[in-house]
Amino acid sequence: MKAAVIVLCSVALPALADPVVPTFTDETATSGLSTVYEGEWEYMVGGGVASFDCSGDGFPELFLSGGAGPSALYLNRSAVGGELTFEKTDAITLDAVLGAYPLDIDSDGLMDLVVLRQGPNLLMRGLGDCKFEDATETWGFDGGEAWSTAFAAIWEKGQDWPTIAIGNYIDRAAEDFPWGSCTDNWLHRPESGPDGRRFAPPVPLTPSFCALSMLFTDWNRSGQWALRVSNDREYYKGGQEQLWHLDPGQPPRLYTEAEGWKRLRIWGMGIAAADVNRDGYQDYFLTSMADNKLQFLKDPASGKPDYADLAFKSGVTAHRPYTGDDLRPSTAWHPQFADVNNDGWLDIFVAKGNVAKMPDFAERDPNNLLLGTADGPFVEAGDRAGVASMGIGRGAQVVDLNLDGMLDIVVVNRWTPAEVWRQTGESTGNWVQVRLAQDGTNRDAIGALVEIRRGEAIERHEIASGGGHVSGSVGWLHFGLGEATGAEMRVIWPDGSADPWLTLPVGSFQILRPGKPPEIWVPG
Repeated sequence: MKAAVIVLCSVALPALADPVVPTFTDETATSGLSTVYEGEWEYMVGGGVASFDCSGDGFPELFLSGGAGPSALYLNRSAVGGELTFEKTDAITLDAVLGAYPLDIDSDGLMDLVVLRQGPNLLMRGLGDCKFEDATETWGFDGGEAWSTAFAAIWEKGQDWPTIAIGNYIDRAAEDFPWGSCTDNWLHRPESGPDGRRFAPPVPLTPSFCALSMLFTDWNRSGQWALRVSNDREYYKGGQEQLWHLDPGQPPRLYTEAEGWKRLRIWGMGIAAADVNRDGYQDYFLTSMADNKLQFLKDPASGKPDYADLAFKSGVTAHRPYTGDDLRPSTAWHPQFADVNNDGWLDIFVAKGNVAKMPDFAERDPNNLLLGTADGPFVEAGDRAGVASMGIGRGAQVVDLNLDGMLDIVVVNRWTPAEVWRQTGESTGNWVQVRLAQDGTNRDAIGALVEIRRGEAIERHEIASGGGHVSGSVGWLHFGLGEATGAEMRVIWPDGSADPWLTLPVGSFQILRPGKPPEIWVPG
């Protein structure tokens, strides 16, 4: 089964060297969001938000983790282009929740939710109309008893059921918990049972080093996905960033230094992937404490996963607060690539916050909004855009919550309510949003590749389930187009079939299905 590919072409015009700064309005107080991520040291990591549509109206709902307090699912009651409004439900009021990722596990067209917890993880099966049931046992999923802080999922070749990777943090059974050894991450592959598809017993990903983020990626464009793992904390015991081979039907195995994988030791918090330099290969932004990385593949022709860090050259080290008087090192958590100002250049949002009150790190640590430019370096605009919160940030989502074509931002904070900002300024460029939909397995085409032609260059994106910091999203795929007057797309689906190129109008929502013309969708 080959990965799906979308090719999007636009009539690109030169962008301005200085990016237009978007305007955000803090609508936390009126949004209806009230969940607080509570807890002491057991919840020092985690604190995620998931966005997905479970009501069927196209607007993304929000699921907020509560840590030691209750989690909550919020129905999106926003009007198109209007103020952000949510209604709290009692659909999933679980405790000990660290984060969550939406995933249609059984491919029934109803979104399910993978819930990461302190203790047994849960698979919540979607029943429609934003109702859920616990299907963990039914689907043979071993939820474990760990402190689970990372997730990724992919449909492996020939499978009609996903493979799920779970990253676990510190061993909760250790005598010196919470300062004991890291515990094994798990790979859950599918198997056939008497009642149909389910998950096989998990395979330990040994060695494991306190994972805080995971992402399946086709790093070398071979058609074979690998698993990236970003790790925290246990480096005095040999830990490092990891890349795992995931060959069909074979046990997972680590890439080695002999294969080109270089030892890298950071306080890894989150992963985001995108084709920043438009060479057709994924680049990776890795958050850490005072040392964020932006990795580019050195020599794709070599076939080796050997990366150069160009964070400093690109202006995205974001190693200390850029506003305020606290200039101690920063602590970065959830990273996300998105074209926030619709100018056709990728931006980076980073949620930030001290672990608690670590004296060597900034206590007033604002979120970053790093705007991409035509000349390469990113420009910090968090304070000018209005999103430089001093809350103790953790997980986040950059998503169009009111379906007006402009991206909004929601951030989960530790000990204070989640914050949400609506983009309220004039859109600085055109955009298009698409959803992939296919019958049978993998309804949302996880593993799709999106290629965007920007003049002579081609920008390539993987549509993945995972990454960030305990925060996942399934929904509309948003592409800023700048001054382009049209967008041309092609989709290559997971079975390898390729649709002809399509010309899509800007400012529209389009549903794409294999072998069929695009379906325009209008919010409301």
